[in-house]
Amino acid sequence: MKALVVYCHPRDESFTSAVKDVVINSLNGADVETRICDLYANDFSPALTAAELEGYLDCPGNQEIVADDVADIQWCDTLIFIYPTWWYGLPAVLKGWLDRVLLPDVAFMMPDTENKDIRPGLTHIKRMAVFTTCGASRWLTFFVGAPGKRTLMRGVGLLCARPLKRVFAAHYLMDSSTERSRIAHLRTVESKMDKLLR
Repeated sequence: MKALVVYCHPRDESFTSAVKDVVINSLNGADVETRICDLYANDFSPALTAAELEGYLDCPGNQEIVADDVADIQWCDTLIFIYPTWWYGLPAVLKGWLDRVLLPDVAFMMPDTENKDIRPGLTHIKRMAVFTTCGASRWLTFFVGAPGKRTLMRGVGLLCARPLKRVFAAHYLMDSSTERSRIAHLRTVESKMDKLLR
């Protein structure tokens, strides 16, 4: 098993970092080969530039500027996202990573004369996990539509293998969380990781 952990948080001492530690411990305990893509530590620029957009369909030239990230996504069979939910969605850096790295001929194949829709390009990925925190409540997040969860679990998930083993955990009401709720959530993350790695 080869796991890519895409981690997105600007503060080392965040609760999201504690979630990452639980995930890494689970992977290490299961002897999983692991790579960590720490978007803030890597100073990843989320903006898709005019030049990148111009060359978006130029495969494989479109991969050159993000070659290391593309190599990581092509290497893994397990994809794990860890991030805080901001404004019900993905932080800009993580959304920009999707925009710039999950390219045509990497994550999906563009329509052609025989196919009117895009086709999956991440069929080597057999497992996906999404771990997040939300300041809002569960009901409010789902009322808004949970766009961050949907982008990853549905949008990226549709590009992966069939069947795809998926797990998800969110700590809702993070702004009014307690030590007890945070400890309980870390246990949930550990349990979800056990399920993912079975």
